[in-house]
Amino acid sequence: MKKAKKWLFLSLVMAAILFTGLGEATLASDDILIVAKDTEAEGFDPHTVPAASSIQIYSRIYEGLVGFNSAGEIVPELAESWVIIDDTTYQFNLRQGVKFHNGREMTSADVKFSFERMLDPDVASLARSYFDMVEEIETPDDYTVIFHLDGPFADFLINIGHTYARIVPQEVIDEHGDLMNVPVGTGPFQLAEWVPDNYTLLTAFEDYWQEGIPRIDGIRYLIMEDESAQMAAIRTGHAHITDISPEGARILQGRPGVNVVEYPSFDYTYLAFNVTEPPFDNPKVRLALSYALDRELLAQVVYDGYARVTGPVPPSQEVWAVDINEYPSYETNPDKARELLREAGYNNDLSFTITSSPAYPWLVDTAVMVQEQLAGIGVDVEIKMVEWGTYIDTWINRTHQAMVGRNGAGSTPERALYFFFHTNGGANVWGFSDERFDELVEKARVVVDQEERAAVYAEAQKLLVNELAPNLFLNSPSQFYIASENIKGFEPTPYMSEGLFPYITIEN
Repeated sequence: MKKAKKWLFLSLVMAAILFTGLGEATLASDDILIVAKDTEAEGFDPHTVPAASSIQIYSRIYEGLVGFNSAGEIVPELAESWVIIDDTTYQFNLRQGVKFHNGREMTSADVKFSFERMLDPDVASLARSYFDMVEEIETPDDYTVIFHLDGPFADFLINIGHTYARIVPQEVIDEHGDLMNVPVGTGPFQLAEWVPDNYTLLTAFEDYWQEGIPRIDGIRYLIMEDESAQMAAIRTGHAHITDISPEGARILQGRPGVNVVEYPSFDYTYLAFNVTEPPFDNPKVRLALSYALDRELLAQVVYDGYARVTGPVPPSQEVWAVDINEYPSYETNPDKARELLREAGYNNDLSFTITSSPAYPWLVDTAVMVQEQLAGIGVDVEIKMVEWGTYIDTWINRTHQAMVGRNGAGSTPERALYFFFHTNGGANVWGFSDERFDELVEKARVVVDQEERAAVYAEAQKLLVNELAPNLFLNSPSQFYIASENIKGFEPTPYMSEGLFPYITIEN
């Protein structure tokens, strides 16, 4: 890792020289926010595309019925108000005069269409399991939508505000089949130009319903795969904002003209298994590998210590997360690991492949560290590096033996547990199914009392980690941005990071 850090420093110097010589014509526009990002979007359909590189952009284009403020409170968005009529009936009163980017007014018919599309098995929307309790959607008039659920569901309003639950126009999908290349929403920004592997330009939507928003003319997302180039772009004025690694943040901390912003995330890294095939159809094998890992060392090496050891619900979800001391398999115990492997029928002869991608340095570093640590118990790991699009396809289609990755656990355990690990969870791409676990997370869905609900979720987390281990949960990293000092109004939290972009101003 020391060599890698030295190379990062040298690359930063070289990139700074390069950018300094580009000339004034390429400097960031006074009115366009320039965001340096390292990975290209995989498309812009909010109901079907899970890639963070896409969400980063399409979250500016589409909106949902409700959203979240920086403290995580539910706030009105396309619905100006709502009424919980009873435990299974929710009425949303829509804003009038809201327009899609194609100029047509949004109505209750669009809401009904959007949710029915999410629930359509043929669409394979990741939001389907968020709303599988929806029994009927009524639209008594153009500005009223009533959801009827098949039973009480404590997180319904929270799920309504999720990134995947965005409202889309039917005519665009009817014409193009999907929204992958032709995103049309109601958000503060609209797609103006997309040059794959180069840049994506969003411009302010002039007919946006919220007066005075956005406060900038647009956002240009520039693809810069090398972090040193991103850092140099910020320092030389060719970009305004980029997310960055802990090492990069350390290099730029205290530098003039640049602000380093750190905040905790709801994300966690993992080693995941295809549990439908040997050797990972045996939970003893999966637990053995857990005992072989040193998660604290992973946090130090991969994230320079800017990460915490985590379970399936990250520490930032303070009310819901289980103390990691209640996970016996988090003890680094090679002898226990070898014992479990022998019980599973392996004696220094276990080998498998981990899928990773060079798209993100932490993906590479995590895979290498896992490979090294498992070698300590006689497990032979091959790392298969694939480009980002192939990596996403591998995740969706479960064509991996094992893979390292990073998931967003959301702001409640509903997403962290049900979404990823229930038999019918929308992102259960591991082939995992356990009746006891399903019963627990289904029960938690309908328990309103927070203390009782937390106890049910704690039991589910312990079962998942201590006995079943479909994923090995590793670290929950801090998030970092660097921003030019002339960017005002950018104070991200776990609940709202780039969601602040419409409220940013650029001072010159």
